[in-house]
Amino acid sequence: MRKSGNSRTATKTRPAPGRSGSSAGRIHPVVIYPIRPARDYADLQALYQLVRYLDADKRRYARPLTVLDRKTHYALRGDKEYLDFRRLVVSRSSEVLDVWAVDTCQMWYAGLGAAFERGAEHDVYWLIPGDFNYGTKMGHQVLGRLHDLPEIVRELNQDLCIGEITADYTNSKQLIDTYGTFALLYNWFPDEAREIRQYTERPRSEFFAVRHDFLGKALCQRWYPYEQTMVMLLQAVRGHRGISRFSVGNISDLPEGKESLAAAMQQVERTERVLKSVWREYHQGDPDWIERYRQLVGTSTQVRYTAISILRNLLEE
Repeated sequence: MRKSGNSRTATKTRPAPGRSGSSAGRIHPVVIYPIRPARDYADLQALYQLVRYLDADKRRYARPLTVLDRKTHYALRGDKEYLDFRRLVVSRSSEVLDVWAVDTCQMWYAGLGAAFERGAEHDVYWLIPGDFNYGTKMGHQVLGRLHDLPEIVRELNQDLCIGEITADYTNSKQLIDTYGTFALLYNWFPDEAREIRQYTERPRSEFFAVRHDFLGKALCQRWYPYEQTMVMLLQAVRGHRGISRFSVGNISDLPEGKESLAAAMQQVERTERVLKSVWREYHQGDPDWIERYRQLVGTSTQVRYTAISILRNLLEE
């Protein structure tokens, strides 16, 4: 599955301070098994071809981890196709980590934490979401170059590399991030939002790779069950960490091609909840924090209402 040649498409990097040259550690792949897998296993079959390749290259890669939510397992425990796929494909090419998780970000926490405990300085941890259409022609192309994501962290001495899905301005994820995520970020963290936007248009991406030292610090801070990529970006900007981005390609995790309005509203609302909590965590020691917080809550409510109104007009066309 690995593509030869130089296919890296990293753009807009901020160098990590005090580093020069490449320090080669091992790469730890962490695969997030879909909470609601498709009935057709074509996408997962394609993904685990890559995972088998990674597992065979023991010099470069640690044993891949597959994080599987127990809700998923119990929902499918009577499904022979699932049981056979887990036993014959997933377990043979990766170590399965069974967890009870609120949402995918909590699965990230369990998987990245387990990998971190087996890692060492200079290692890189690579999150691979399992619920994308890897079985398509474009999906195969993405899998052929996806290994470049953690390589950018190693070779450019970055702390965090965000993988961006290619999408035009009408894509529902793009619309949610433009009118919801970034609008709320600019309200709560205007300076950080401006800097984050220099590095990525996908602050909620499920594709990323992170260096050992930065991951260790992130794991020991409060971890959120939602929008953890956005939180890590805030931590990276505030900590003057090295950030890169990588163009993943034009793939999707949306069976219907776009988000429903209800799903978009949920994403905007939970983004606001997380940003409120992060802001309080950073500022609750300030003398005037409660007055500033009340003002920001007022403008944040207006931003949220405006975002939902815009998304309703655009997603219900």
